[in-house]
Amino acid sequence: MGPDEGAPGALVSLSFRLQTVDVVPRAPSPYPLPEGRGGARGLRPGTTDAVALDDSFSIFDPSATDNPTTRQNPVSVLLPQGNFQPGHPAFSKVDPMSVETSKPVPRAGILDIAAYVPGKEHAPGVARVYKLSSNETPLGASPKAIAAYRAAAETLERYPDGQAVELREAIAAVHGLNPANILCGNGSDELLGLLCHVYLAPGDEAIITEHGFLVYKIQIMGAGADVVTVKEKDATVDVDAILAAVTPKTKMVFIANPGNPTGTYVPVSEIRRLQNELPKNVVLVLDAAYAEYVRRNDYESGIEVVSQNQNVVMTRTFSKVYGLAALRVGWMYAPVEIIDALNRVRGPFNMNSAAISAGAAAIRDQAFTQEAVAFNLMWIDKLTSAFEAIGLKVTPSVTNFVLIHFPDIDGKRAAEADDFLTSRGYILRAVKGYGFANSLRMSVGPEEANRGVIEALGEFLGRKA
Repeated sequence: MGPDEGAPGALVSLSFRLQTVDVVPRAPSPYPLPEGRGGARGLRPGTTDAVALDDSFSIFDPSATDNPTTRQNPVSVLLPQGNFQPGHPAFSKVDPMSVETSKPVPRAGILDIAAYVPGKEHAPGVARVYKLSSNETPLGASPKAIAAYRAAAETLERYPDGQAVELREAIAAVHGLNPANILCGNGSDELLGLLCHVYLAPGDEAIITEHGFLVYKIQIMGAGADVVTVKEKDATVDVDAILAAVTPKTKMVFIANPGNPTGTYVPVSEIRRLQNELPKNVVLVLDAAYAEYVRRNDYESGIEVVSQNQNVVMTRTFSKVYGLAALRVGWMYAPVEIIDALNRVRGPFNMNSAAISAGAAAIRDQAFTQEAVAFNLMWIDKLTSAFEAIGLKVTPSVTNFVLIHFPDIDGKRAAEADDFLTSRGYILRAVKGYGFANSLRMSVGPEEANRGVIEALGEFLGRKA
């Protein structure tokens, strides 16, 4: 409701739900109140800045602008029907969450979400910078993927294939899967968001682990569901803790396997046990972004578990070993019923043509992929041994990064180490947001960067590397 005609102040209408709400008539206002449309009931005009007008409760907002004759932006909310008198609960309590301003307001819970913050990229004043904060491959993309990307520029006027058939068929051929069980997305992040959008609702619960990928929490909250966080054991997903947290409200469980930023993994036997004991209406999400790097006999990315069950999905990415982070390419392997449900809300052209073509070429070039994996295995071992030799603790990793823990000593903690390394052009990832306040995550980089970090940390700690 806007200012009443002839009124000296802006009339602000606060509405609230059928409940006890929190609007308290304010102290006497310097601005007299009009009778209002239909006449004021319940309060004497001119004595307070609150008045009941017909079926709504309105107040004058002296703070709307400095000029009481030109106040704008009324607040407008719905009141329950009825003739309210002084002393009625409606005059004493108004739920502030029910107030809507004249500007668009996100739905409840959205502004409680902490936005994802990527790793830093710049080191001011440093000539040569090595970005080791985002787990990107130092070998780059396959030459065949780059050629496919360039070829896609010849048809930029055309819409991409909305079904990403070329990419789905390439993934299916390499992994021996049915393309009907594959859904491709603008990075695996999009697919995680679609899962939450389709399978979670307000009042539902989704379980994550304390050091899990931050995007899980963001997408769960974005769907209006409640996040249930369980402890890990030795920086590794604890299946028993997850099962203990399951309630009738649980609708989804997220596991990063291997974990990020820990680099640890859960054996397939534990994944199977978890699936067996979860209610069958709970979706188990296996995020296997780093699966290509793992060389452990008791690890399985999730393909077998998905193939044998109706409530398990696996997500993968082309941003790591395939070197296509800039193109945002992800994929999901899931039961056809889940694929069908997600396709109903997925954007019709959610992937661009260059991403589809480059992704298909990248995954078919397994010789290049194995070169990247071999380089990574060599340097994971070298970095771990070198850091331990200078007194640092490193969480054993099966991925393309290491989690380095620093001593709790003034001047030698992770924050100081981060500043020291950045000043020399080496950018690592602070992981306080993941529950490791005194640790840094380092991606395996090119040889000169890896050796440089080893030497720099030896200097920082006063120990020869």
